Amino acid sequence: MRDGAETMELLSDLASPIIIGTLLGGLYVVIALGLSVVFGVMKVINVAHGTLVILASYLAYFALTQWGVDPILWLLLGIPLLFVLGILIEKYLLNRAVKMSADAALIIAFGIALIIQNAIQIIWTPQSRSLITEYSFETFQIGNIYIPLVYILDFGVALIVMLAIHQFLNRTYLGQSITAASQDKGAAELMGINSARVYQVAFGIAMALGAIAGVFFGLTFPFNPTSGNALLIIAFGVIILGGLGSMVGTFIGGIIFGLSQTLGGYFFGPTGQLLVPFLMVLVVLTIRPQGLFGR
Repeated sequence: MRDGAETMELLSDLASPIIIGTLLGGLYVVIALGLSVVFGVMKVINVAHGTLVILASYLAYFALTQWGVDPILWLLLGIPLLFVLGILIEKYLLNRAVKMSADAALIIAFGIALIIQNAIQIIWTPQSRSLITEYSFETFQIGNIYIPLVYILDFGVALIVMLAIHQFLNRTYLGQSITAASQDKGAAELMGINSARVYQVAFGIAMALGAIAGVFFGLTFPFNPTSGNALLIIAFGVIILGGLGSMVGTFIGGIIFGLSQTLGGYFFGPTGQLLVPFLMVLVVLTIRPQGLFGR
């Protein structure tokens, strides 16, 4: 009887980190998707991705504090704005570097990250900021478990974004062109697909995803100009778990990362929150370097 009661108590205690970890995983999915898209299509690791996500957080913060615009509503402007910015970055900076070598593109992306990070510090100072709204502190109670509303929004937006990307890639000519170019650039060009334009659109999509990720990260956690470094590491962990360039793998990798973080914190304390997920990343790299769903 005692063993049964202890088991039930353990399961009850685990319910909260499992639910929170799953919902938090949705946020990690959105953060990692942009990085996964760029690598899947261009075969370039965009080390500026985390900083670009934080740039979106600060732009939403500016819209909230200066104009009183809700961060989620700001996405109506932020998504097209960062989409265009992504096209310009790829066309005038990364495109030439990619033609030289992958290393050149990596260096350019690193330089972009440093410039943006320092610009953010000059404009907004190194002080931490948050996107605080009326619903920031709303919670839902399920039994003894309290679930923040923003965590539910994180998971919901992950599902919406995944569905939207899937429909775009499979039901539009441009989406099919992106898929074709990612699989075989030479064959795609022989079929009349403009690979340069495809790369520009793909990077623009990644930046638009970064706008979404930046807003929901800012609603969930405080951020500062250097927060992008941590986000880049987390995004790497997610796509390594799921498989580089795999959309489904990125989604499942994000959920696994979120669960391992909260369960690691439950069993090993605060120090285990990132120890456990990155140990999992190392194990996956050792056993299956292409990731769980990579080809």
